Amino acid sequence: MKNYLKRTTKLLFGLFLYSVGLQLSVHANVGLAPWDAFSMGVSYITGITYGNVSILTGIVIIIVVAGFLKEKIGLGTILNTILIGVFFDLIQSINLIPFMTNFFSGVLMLLSGQVIVSLATYFYISSGMGSGPRDTLMVALIKLFPKVPIGVIRGSIEGTVLIIGFLLGAKVGIGTVIAVFGIGFMLQITFKLLKFDIKAVVHENIFETFINVKNILMKNTIENSESNV
Repeated sequence: MKNYLKRTTKLLFGLFLYSVGLQLSVHANVGLAPWDAFSMGVSYITGITYGNVSILTGIVIIIVVAGFLKEKIGLGTILNTILIGVFFDLIQSINLIPFMTNFFSGVLMLLSGQVIVSLATYFYISSGMGSGPRDTLMVALIKLFPKVPIGVIRGSIEGTVLIIGFLLGAKVGIGTVIAVFGIGFMLQITFKLLKFDIKAVVHENIFETFINVKNILMKNTIENSESNV
């Protein structure tokens, strides 16, 4: 049970850290990140709110990676979809991170956000409880194309959604370009420094997690009952 508590703590910390990195990237004010540009572009065309587009995008990705790429969907995948937005709004309400009005300070904030997002990705993926929808897609493609560097795969995903968002009318800037090429590089360096092999992570699906926790709790209950006899 201690192992699950440790992994869950690692997962939650990673999701909170991801929200901090995302907040820094948005407040850098030098251009929408690729997935943000995609969601905003779809929102312009369909009239669906930005938040709902993000949720629907996550659901579609989950269907694709689970149904076609056979990647496991875990508790972490579900919590990622919910908690990053909750943490983001919480951080936003505190108003600790200002919007940058200077280009160079904005770029520095964006790069800092990317470093934090990369570190956060390590924490919640290494918990083995399932990646977020977008990172699950990345993991699935890494396993499908094991000889292709992670930076190339992540950069390709980010570049594709950026182009779609731009064509749909989303505003992009120099910060967007930096984000496309920077996040893949940051992830590659972060994982290398931490000696983390993302392909070696075996994720539990959400049903396996619940069954294992249930069995552990039942075992502990039985042992406690026997010790009291």
